Amino acid sequence: MNTLRQTGLLIQWQLRRGASSLPLMILVQTLLAVGTIIGFGFLIGDLDPVAALFLATGAPTVTLVMVGLVMTPQMVAEEKREGSIDWKHTLPVPRILFLAADLVMWTVIALPGLVLAILVALWRYDIELSPSPWLLAGVIVVSLTAASFGYAVATLFPPVVAMLVSQLLVFVILLFTPISFPPERMPGWLQSLHQWLPFEPMGDVIRSGLASSAYQVSTTSIVVLTMWCVLSVVGAGLVLVRRR
Repeated sequence: MNTLRQTGLLIQWQLRRGASSLPLMILVQTLLAVGTIIGFGFLIGDLDPVAALFLATGAPTVTLVMVGLVMTPQMVAEEKREGSIDWKHTLPVPRILFLAADLVMWTVIALPGLVLAILVALWRYDIELSPSPWLLAGVIVVSLTAASFGYAVATLFPPVVAMLVSQLLVFVILLFTPISFPPERMPGWLQSLHQWLPFEPMGDVIRSGLASSAYQVSTTSIVVLTMWCVLSVVGAGLVLVRRR
């Protein structure tokens, strides 16, 4: 059986195994995306066109990051607690393929919320988008980075710790990352820190992909995001392969 067929079968197995919970997870992350756009609008107040566009183009990034860094660790932690992840590793399939199958599944789960967030933003703020040809590639890289990092955290730490970390990340992502609001509103030390973290580059890539006529992504953001993507994927693969 070749690698591609094995990966495809693993994706089917994961989707069928989670058939009862996947609709609920898609619903939750979709509501989160819509809530971010409408809720932040209430919090900020009257938005001028520039602020509305910034918020609307940041919400899809929040959706992708939430699925990868919050939902992925929770599901992997649950698999560890019920023992199904240990059973999977007894199958005659390279462990790295489990990671590939899960990353594809989590990316697919994130897509409905991302699309709906964009549609709600268009309706709520009457903005105009100018999608870039490389938007899909940016979405895949952001989703891959977030899900790989979340997968590594859930595999490396005990289930309780992984779930606590994922809960903490909810507040960090929503309130302390320059995704839905400009970094200039943060203190200087936090702006400097975000130059080395993946959140701001993630927001910049998706924002410039959705509204290419208004935003441009810098070379620094591309380099930082690429670095985090490689580190996250390699780290998740190493943790998974070395896990007994």
